[in-house]
Amino acid sequence: MTEKSKQIVHTDAWHQLKSFTRARIAIGRVGSSLPTKEVLDFGLSHAMARDAVHLPLDINALEKNIQAQGFSTLRAKSMAADRATYLLRPDWGRRLQEQSLVNLQNLSQPKPIDFLIVVGDGLSSLAVARHAAPLLAEMRHYLPSDWHTGHVVIASQARVAIGDEIGQALSAKMVVMLIGERPGLSSPDSLGIYLTYNPKLGLSDADRNCISNVRPEGLQYDAAAKKLIWLAKEAMRIKVTGVALKDESDVLEIGTQTKLT
Repeated sequence: MTEKSKQIVHTDAWHQLKSFTRARIAIGRVGSSLPTKEVLDFGLSHAMARDAVHLPLDINALEKNIQAQGFSTLRAKSMAADRATYLLRPDWGRRLQEQSLVNLQNLSQPKPIDFLIVVGDGLSSLAVARHAAPLLAEMRHYLPSDWHTGHVVIASQARVAIGDEIGQALSAKMVVMLIGERPGLSSPDSLGIYLTYNPKLGLSDADRNCISNVRPEGLQYDAAAKKLIWLAKEAMRIKVTGVALKDESDVLEIGTQTKLT
């Protein structure tokens, strides 16, 4: 930006707040218009968000990264055969392809699954590719040793609710869905976590607990893993998730720290 252009760009009084957020605040103005740089940055962010929706998930690479964390894996597909169908028919992304359902139902389990992990591409395969394996690595530190997790199921063309059918097919006590969230203009790679106790077809969002914006620029892996396992332990204790299960992990941690001091 030249000295002349700097002079015609009027800065915003909120400029100092930009260091605390990636949101588009204090972008300045040139007359009644936006600065050229901000217009170009907006166009780039919009393109990145669109790309994140359409980018196919590299399942082989993801499977390798998950297995490197000590987990075994399985694959499953939704009823949506391709990305175009997935975007046009959200309901098909919530149900398993018939062959995938049969494969899961016929799977031999050495013991009941307490905590089933499902990883789905969702609306941002970029989020899953970047954050699923590191999050699983942190989850290992907090998972109770007596919980059986079974295989990690990698679901393609998946919506959140497909985890319910997968959990029901494997008779899991609880399922956690790690899935790419709808991309935003400042976060094309945000990972969401959805926890459901007693998963089965027909449940709604009111039956799940959600932890969102998991990524280095948002909720850190360690914090997300700690919060998730706290909720899972509470769900196992009171046998319910969703609106009946309140996240008090931060409050209890603050209380514990206060007692120690």
